[in-house]
Amino acid sequence: MAAYQTIRLEKGMYGVPGKTFTQVLEGLDPSENYRGTPLEDLDAYQRQLKRFGIHVGGPGSDQIEKFFQTGDSASLFPEYVSRSVRQGMEQENLLPSIVATTTMIDSMDYRTITSEPTEDEKSLKPVAEGTELPQTCVHTKDHLVHLQKRGRMLVASYEAIRFQRLDLFTVTLRQIGAYIARAQMGDAVNVLLNGDDGTSPAKTIAATNKAPAYGDMIALWGALSPYRLNAMLASTDAMKNILSIEEFKDAQAGMNFQGTGELVSPLGANLLHDPDMVAGKIVGLDKTCALEMVQAGGVETDSDRLIDRQLERASVSVIAGFARIFDDAVRVLTYGG
Repeated sequence: MAAYQTIRLEKGMYGVPGKTFTQVLEGLDPSENYRGTPLEDLDAYQRQLKRFGIHVGGPGSDQIEKFFQTGDSASLFPEYVSRSVRQGMEQENLLPSIVATTTMIDSMDYRTITSEPTEDEKSLKPVAEGTELPQTCVHTKDHLVHLQKRGRMLVASYEAIRFQRLDLFTVTLRQIGAYIARAQMGDAVNVLLNGDDGTSPAKTIAATNKAPAYGDMIALWGALSPYRLNAMLASTDAMKNILSIEEFKDAQAGMNFQGTGELVSPLGANLLHDPDMVAGKIVGLDKTCALEMVQAGGVETDSDRLIDRQLERASVSVIAGFARIFDDAVRVLTYGG
């Protein structure tokens, strides 16, 4: 009998510090042991689904009650919920397009570092023999990164949903993930605009007219130097204005937009549509060094409640915050004033 078929599953596997349920399973049943076998494409959690014959997707997906056929299989349900929510977050998530680095922490207190060189320090002038090299001072900020808990409460009786197909329930859970991703995007934009202390607004450039024009885009590009303008965030109204700029309508840009839906500005920066962003502002940034994401764990669920089929008050949440790394790597174009 294969190892994955003999593992004893229990609630305590969700409470191991610093490890997810799947990571605990991988420690007991390493995927590397399945290389060259029909199970090599499955991770430890997926092998447990196979063990109990649970199909979570496709037209032949099982009913929710399939998870609760035994005590062991019931322990798999919270991880199914977490994975479905993560899928929704990934589908809706624009953060990878603007976040330079993600820091995982195991507490609620975190201070990031900062280094703001002067114009003279950025030039790296030649150093004469025997003289000291110029210094770059790196220090922790005097305030904590503000972490936000975002999530939803599952409100449904087990009796009401036990016969529903998992494929349909997954759609609902993915939508929860999409809500979380959009809320986190709002937190990230707020930090880009106002700083992680809430009182350090990004430097702004005023458009020459009520609507942004190509010349304003050039001004935004120049204001970021020596950083690169490789990402731009805009509201729906701002996107309409940008897409109407004549220079945007060149053959290559039009082909990309019409063929793939991918938006690229005339300056080569990725255009990112944020419907919830405040109107009258376009954020330009160097995505390689502008923003840090700080995350306290992954998707958290009330595993005890879910295992015990107490879905009426089971929460799904994520704790994360954001910090600006280099303030000069962000500029804001304002218009319409």
